Amino acid sequence: MTDGDRADADDFAVAADDPVSAAVEVVARSAPEIRAGLAGRRRKADEQNPSGETQLAADVWADELLERRLAAVDGIHQFASEEREGVVDCGGEGASGGYAVTVDPLDGSSNLKPNNTMGTILGVYDAALPAKGAQLVAAAYVLYGPITTMVVARDGEVTEYVLESEGDELAERRAVREDVTLPDDPVVYGFGGRVPNWTDRFADYAGEIADELKLRYGGAMIGDVNQVLTYGGVFAYPELESRPEGKLRLQFEGYPIGYVVETAGGASSDGSGSLLHVEPDDLHQRTPVYVGNEALVDRLEARF
Repeated sequence: MTDGDRADADDFAVAADDPVSAAVEVVARSAPEIRAGLAGRRRKADEQNPSGETQLAADVWADELLERRLAAVDGIHQFASEEREGVVDCGGEGASGGYAVTVDPLDGSSNLKPNNTMGTILGVYDAALPAKGAQLVAAAYVLYGPITTMVVARDGEVTEYVLESEGDELAERRAVREDVTLPDDPVVYGFGGRVPNWTDRFADYAGEIADELKLRYGGAMIGDVNQVLTYGGVFAYPELESRPEGKLRLQFEGYPIGYVVETAGGASSDGSGSLLHVEPDDLHQRTPVYVGNEALVDRLEARF
């Protein structure tokens, strides 16, 4: 870690009216720096995350950077990340009065090697962790694509921003789409997992969808979900024969993405009902994830 990486969080203070806004702004302002720091951190780290996946140097660095900055926000009492085992006590107002934040610092970091799309996911909960998706008060994701964008769901609306930067510093967070909703006529789909490992009921559903929509799958959930949010359709990382519990993490991926899509007028599901209503048993609990236009998700649930 360089001296620049150790910059004091106090030097990164954000102007915001409340902790939720401050958390969103911290991630927005950190995004250009995270993006700029990826090139030199493509190597593997000598560690695994709590899910048993080999970490890249970029995973560890982005996690540490966001932990320092989010934990310094007044009113945030807990921080948790897909890259670390437990919950960090931020010394805030406590479980009864503060907020808890979760992050997936680099969703799709395996895409660093082939230089494909990645993202960062944020969830803000008005409850102690592990918390239910229904206790989210805001969720957001940053997409590191040809341009850097941020989608924020809060107060019943979804807004898409372009994050314009000067070097590795945020110059402007500019709204480019407000009151975002999924288009009524779906166009795209993206399904994860190896096809031979799909269950028969999901394979039957996937076959139907493939006859109707265009395949868009890039190996990073954020990029695939953003396609669905832009064009309409359905994304799934389903139950698998070898992993009926799914692959994606409920607290860090399933809840926040379900919240964004549902706020945008779509639907989320674990195969039987809304992701936001799944009871969390463990901080790193996995779940099947199905999100998209309501009619497409309803069709899937009817098979399960």
